[in-house]
Amino acid sequence: ALDPRTRTATPVTAARALLVSMFAQKKIIKDKGAEPEPFEIDVAQAFCDLEANSNDLKAELRELYIVSAKEVQCAGRKAAVIVVPFKLLKVVHKIQSRLVRELEKKFSGKHVVIIGQRRIMRKPSAGQRQPKQKRPRSRTLTAVHEAILEDLVYPTEIVGKHTRYRLDGSKMIKVYLDPKEAPNVEYKVETFASVYKKLTGKEVKFEFPVQEQH
Repeated sequence: ALDPRTRTATPVTAARALLVSMFAQKKIIKDKGAEPEPFEIDVAQAFCDLEANSNDLKAELRELYIVSAKEVQCAGRKAAVIVVPFKLLKVVHKIQSRLVRELEKKFSGKHVVIIGQRRIMRKPSAGQRQPKQKRPRSRTLTAVHEAILEDLVYPTEIVGKHTRYRLDGSKMIKVYLDPKEAPNVEYKVETFASVYKKLTGKEVKFEFPVQEQH
């Protein structure tokens, strides 16, 4: 609220805003001490609010923080893509369905996806000295992109994949999801595909294989 005589924030409002900001900043730790963007502060504040007001999420949220968050334009809506430290991904998975549901209430109209932070180690180019430590498979481009895919659809299981090559040389990855989960995630598959392309440059299509009737 503004003081109508001065059009400036009153001391109480300013103090409260500072307090809110301080709490929110504890929920976001960016690489190299970079300043968080306004949307990242909003997401961090939502985590703070849920920790304070949601008893069934409080214990896990106490140790959670994010490293980045951004909005991605999808078909007809925006998605909130939240990145958490890889070491905290198991904590997120314990409460992911409930956490996403509560965050989507706070960010009305947006689908929320949560992924772990992973780093890609580039393959040494010709002529470069070979590093002493061999590059772990988990740090390869392929492995990181596969892991992002699994994060996007969690807790739904990926039951199969098929790469389709087009005549123009491009390719599309068909990803088959557990058909039992179709009622819970079918409405989100376009968002998953848009976010995945934004993050990796790869085109995917999600499908639910038809279950055989016995």
